[in-house]
Amino acid sequence: MKYAFRATVLGLALGCVAILARAGDGEKKLELKVGDAAPAFEIRTDSDATWNSAERFGKKWVVIYFYPGDFTPGCTAQAIAFRDAMNKLTEKGVEVVGVSGDSVQIHERFKKVQKLNFVLLSDEDGAVAKKFGVPFGKGATVKARDEEKKPFEFARKGTASRWTFIVGKDGKIAYKNVKVDPFQDAKKIAEFIAKADSGK
Repeated sequence: MKYAFRATVLGLALGCVAILARAGDGEKKLELKVGDAAPAFEIRTDSDATWNSAERFGKKWVVIYFYPGDFTPGCTAQAIAFRDAMNKLTEKGVEVVGVSGDSVQIHERFKKVQKLNFVLLSDEDGAVAKKFGVPFGKGATVKARDEEKKPFEFARKGTASRWTFIVGKDGKIAYKNVKVDPFQDAKKIAEFIAKADSGK
């Protein structure tokens, strides 16, 4: 009986390992590359409205930048850089959206504090990050200050890596950066789109 029990447990363990290995293989195959079709998704915005990729992809340039979270130094610098570049990007028909694991309510506060002029998307469970192959890890407790400089604290459910994508007018991934400099991201995006539009 003991040998039979051990054999059963070993068999189950090996089975789990095999399943995990297959799952890992599957995840690797989901990695997006330049030229791949952008994944479709719906998600809530900082104003608690629905943002639907089907209404945007294939019609204009769409910049989707994933970032760890609101009210952190690097992410704030990245958001401000996009804010300051938005007029020029909008003139070129570019839509910019920032995506993190923060809630709709926290996005709303962050947007108000930093006077952002583009949409933030709430990906609390990391579902959209996973569609793009972006690593999504555990959350964190964050200390921040609101628009009146008053301190407050909030819990972030999950944290995405800082990756940036551009979806081209054909609905395909035109640009992918997995080593984003938050201070230079908006500049690099503007340069890429200007060069692409000029045909160079």
